[in-house]
Order: sequence, then structure tokens, then C-alpha cells
Amino acid sequence: MKNKTIVYAGAAALLICGCSEETPRQACSVSSGEPSVKLITLDPGHFHAALIQKRMYPNVAAEVHIYAPNGVDLDMHMERINSFNSRAEEPTTWENIVYAGDDYLERMLADKSGNVVVLAGNNARKPEYILKCVEAGYNVLADKPMVINPEGFALLKKAFAVAKQKGVILYDIMTERYEVTTALQREFSRIPGVYGTQESGTADDPAVTKESVHHFCKLVAGKPLQRPGWYYDPLVQGEALVDVNTHLVDMVQWELFPEVVLTSSDVAVVKARTWDTPISPAEFEESTGLKEFPAFLQKYVDGSGKLQAKANGEFTYALKGVFAKVSVKWNVKAPEGTQDTHHSMMRGTKTELFIRQGAEQGYKTALYIELRKGTDAAAVGQALGVAITNLQAKYPGLATKKTDKGWQVEIPNTLKAGHEAHFGQVAAKYFSFLKAGELPSWEVSSMLVKHHTLMEAYKMTR
Repeated sequence: MKNKTIVYAGAAALLICGCSEETPRQACSVSSGEPSVKLITLDPGHFHAALIQKRMYPNVAAEVHIYAPNGVDLDMHMERINSFNSRAEEPTTWENIVYAGDDYLERMLADKSGNVVVLAGNNARKPEYILKCVEAGYNVLADKPMVINPEGFALLKKAFAVAKQKGVILYDIMTERYEVTTALQREFSRIPGVYGTQESGTADDPAVTKESVHHFCKLVAGKPLQRPGWYYDPLVQGEALVDVNTHLVDMVQWELFPEVVLTSSDVAVVKARTWDTPISPAEFEESTGLKEFPAFLQKYVDGSGKLQAKANGEFTYALKGVFAKVSVKWNVKAPEGTQDTHHSMMRGTKTELFIRQGAEQGYKTALYIELRKGTDAAAVGQALGVAITNLQAKYPGLATKKTDKGWQVEIPNTLKAGHEAHFGQVAAKYFSFLKAGELPSWEVSSMLVKHHTLMEAYKMTR
């Protein structure tokens, strides 16, 4: 279909939508009725901002206002949105109204052109963006991490207080809750006949582990991902310890204590560490398109001419007495035929629940239920059969097959949405909160405690 975009700055406007220059901006939408949700995208510097618009949503206006500084980040964002509009299969029909200028934030706050601000980009400014948006009465859907340092966390806590006062909803994009193996790991951990009760573990032998391996060079929406140069600056993007680990800490909370209101006193970080990933100039160019390291990254370049990216981090902590270890590792490029991977373990008194995504699994996530020593295999097998029958109403086609150590959960492809599709699922969930007019109290506590945990680990590595 024909892309519909308006780009304007100050009094000047460039119209690329088949409308005449005299057509008012507000009249350019072809949306019928008055949808209650009107999106605004602020300073999109990360491809996650575009993935929110990979699909259309009921009761969400097709017209989206985008406010950003001029530059490559905005260009790449628009290319992604336009590719969704012009694809052959299920094309979207977004109408983009772009304001490009140095005063993009002030203009957005003043325009009141929508009611939900989507944030995915500059993590250093994200706490400021969040606070100013909620103070202005906007709802906010923010990509992870919401904050990358303790100073930002102080602003975030204030933002949640303001959001409650203003009656607006502040929420972060936790896509991994929608990965089916994670959801099922949580389900089975709540079934005593299969899992038993949750083990506590120790600092040296945690009862829960989450490990995520990512790659700087990869495909997104079928195309090589081009990252902005600032992505490699930990003062802007944040270290992996407080970035991707946001997902892992969220999953630990979500699986161990579902819908429980948590407090910071429930958390005790016991050890943490970080380490670098070396990146050559050629690898940096492949990732960013830039032929040399920018001046602001020179302080991270070592004597051999390689950029030492502060990309890896792990820590161990106790949550309400249960010890968990979360670890994020970044490599430059995945070997041929592989991709980003996730591995996880939860240990109960009867079984351990493993998510694996290695060569044996064809680099696709798979869930295993493995018997612990001394467990009555027949009794667990019987309980598992009942559990599968009950879960099939929610997860049609679910089954198991026997393995040497227990069972593998067989999950039909119809239940495997894929990482990019999870952004639409998160957005749809968020829109349901908007319709209800509030977030569940446990969701608010989860976000605050999650970022408190990350900041405690961050301070331990300083």
C-alpha cells in the first residue's frame, strides 16, 4: 500500500501522503470513529519502538505522532514502519506524522497529540522522558531498561508516584513473559504434583538460573540490524547488567511469586560482576555502518585498537529467601544457523524445569521436566498427565514425550509467536490496562522492585 507520512519542522512541512499541502495535519487521518488510544513515539533510537507498530490494534488510531531530532535514528525508525505498511502479507496502515527538530520534547509535551507515549531509545534520557511525560498527563509504555543508574532510579520512583496522582499508567515492555516456554515453566512450577515445592538454593548453588546470550550483529524483521553508534556507550545505553537483565529479573519475580506485591526488603544481592566484549573496527562497521569509532567511544578503545564494550554482566541474589542467578552475555555475531539464546532452570523438590536453546534443540527454545533423585517417577508422571490435560484448554495441542531424565514438553508451532510478535502482545495487554483504568498493584511493585534489584547489583560492581 502507499505509505502515509507527514514530516514537519517548525512552520515548514513536507507532506508525503497523497494530500495537498493545504490539508491540515489533523485532517489527514483516514481512521473511522474516534479510537480511545492515540500513540506518540518519542525519540525512537531502538528498533523496539518500531516493533510496537508491527501490527494494528482495535481501538488504536492509525495516526501516530513521532517526535525526534533529525538524524539516522529517526530515518531507520521510519524505514521500519514503512516496511510494515508496504509488506505483502498483512500490511499495516499506520499514518505517521513526524516532528523533527531540536525542540522535539518540548513540542511533544505542548502538542497533546495523543495519550500514550512509546519510549524505546536513549536510555540515559529515558527517566527524564518518563517523568516529564507523566507530569504532563501522558500514559507511558517504555522499553527496558527504564533506568541505567541510581540517579535515574530516583526519577523513576518519583514518576510512579506522579503517575498514581495523575491517574495515568506507566508500564514497561516485558516481552519474555509471552515466550511460551517461559509461560509453561511458570505453569508447571505451580503444580505441586509435578514440581513439588520451590527449593531455596544457596548463593553458590541457586535454585533459579536465567542466562541470555545476545549478538550485536543480527537480523530484525528479516533485515540486518543497524545499531546507532551510541548503543556501545554504557553512559547512554547502559551496561548489560542493568539492560537485558531487566528481562531476567522480571521473569524470576513473575515465575517465583506470581501476582505477589513485592518490596525492596525482599531482595538481597550477594555477588555481581561485569566483563567486556572486544569489538574490532570492522565488526563495529558491520554493526553500525560507521567506518571508525566515534570520539565519544575512544575512551573504551584499548591499545590494540579494539572497542571494549561493557556488554556482559551477572549477579546472584535472594528474593524472599530463594536464590537466583541472572547472566547476560553479548557476542559480536552468532555462528551460522544460530541466534540469540535463552537458558533457564527452576528447581523444585520433585523436578527441575529446564529451558534449553542449544544445538540439540536447533536453537529453538524447548522445555524439559527432569526428575530429581529419589522422586517417585510414576506419581509425577500421573500428575503430569493430569496437568497436560488441564493446560490444553489454555495451550491447545500441548503434549509430552519421555526422555532419559523425565519428559520434554511438546509445544505446537501455533503457540510459538516469536520475539518480534511479543511486542504486539505486550502492547495489547497494556491497552487492556488503559481500558480498565489502572494497573494491578503487583505490577507496579514488580517494576519498582525489579529496578531496585538491578541498581543494587550495579552498585556492587562499582
